[in-house]
Amino acid sequence: MTLTTTGAALARHARGRAPRLFDTPLKKILAIAFLVAIIAIPLNVADSYILTVLTTAAIAAIAATGLNLLTGYAGQISLGHAFFVGAGAFCGQVLGGQLGLPFLLWLPLSALFAGALGAVVAPFALRLKGPYLAIVSLGLVFIGIYAARNLPTLTGGLNGTVVTAPVSIGVLDFAALRVGPFLLSREQGMFILCWLVLAVILLAVANIVRSRSGRAMQAFRDHDLAAEVLGARRLPTMMNAFIVSSALGGLSGGLLGVELQYIRPENFGLDLSIQYVAIVVIGGLASIWGPVLGALFIGLVPVIAIRLADVLPFISKPGEQGGVSVSGFGLVVYGVLIVVFLLFRRGGLISFFRRPGRRRPLAPATTQAAAAASPPDPAPGITTHEEGHSL
Repeated sequence: MTLTTTGAALARHARGRAPRLFDTPLKKILAIAFLVAIIAIPLNVADSYILTVLTTAAIAAIAATGLNLLTGYAGQISLGHAFFVGAGAFCGQVLGGQLGLPFLLWLPLSALFAGALGAVVAPFALRLKGPYLAIVSLGLVFIGIYAARNLPTLTGGLNGTVVTAPVSIGVLDFAALRVGPFLLSREQGMFILCWLVLAVILLAVANIVRSRSGRAMQAFRDHDLAAEVLGARRLPTMMNAFIVSSALGGLSGGLLGVELQYIRPENFGLDLSIQYVAIVVIGGLASIWGPVLGALFIGLVPVIAIRLADVLPFISKPGEQGGVSVSGFGLVVYGVLIVVFLLFRRGGLISFFRRPGRRRPLAPATTQAAAAASPPDPAPGITTHEEGHSL
């Protein structure tokens, strides 16, 4: 496979107009059903534990969507996503809990703070690739834990802090939401809030990956040298992915803080980063709905582990000593599932819902055949240096 044929195929792939998000009646119906379910489920489910699990899954899906943008679409491996989630969580408490800012201010500012941290780290981290970038990003997790332990006025130090940031928008207080004559519990209100935020994030990310910058990310993922020859600039493109991914992690952290109502530095350690990687891989890399399916699937692991504690003697129940803890058992399951899906189902859970004949983005192995089908011509999204344009 030559660079010319690969570049020609990437150019033709980038030139094609991105399809509309809701281009079929079925997609429109599913989108409407998704929004209806956000309201209908909490009104018909009274079990607070189930609602908490589903709410936590939505928050994890937001963070995993950001990681999927960086790993699935841009092709960069990161094990430090928990660092940005923790930064957003503690920033949300400082802004909303200590300074008393309203929800519509402290949540976006938490995302901006995490995105700013990502902008500081990105120019240095993105000079590396593959396992080297993974190791550097892993170091961020331990830096974040150390910093949080030694900033007691902001984070509570080793003991952590109670999160008192408000979750109200005007007269709508999601901690005590009223729908008609019904007064919803905090779990029901947080379910609606977090899943609505997730819906907005999914729509935003879907438009990002369809944009010129999103196509550039995928071009670098598939063949970085060909993308650079065609005029795309690697560092700015990858920085965009890194910053947006970090901001979504901070947004997720802010919501996670108000959902848990109590956070400690150890909540944002390596196990949380591994959980996000598992969500992305199991749900499906480079897919919009993959992180949602992966988060729902992973969210069931602790529930199953608690149920199995009565059957399997090596799993200890919460609060008991001896045996493998529920969180420890979850890490083992995450690792096993990552290996299984990478070996036998690389498309993840989302691949079960895709039609067999659906077109997929060109991969490096298929670019030569695509290029041989027609002569190379410039693309509006990724153009040649001779034309004097770039992304």
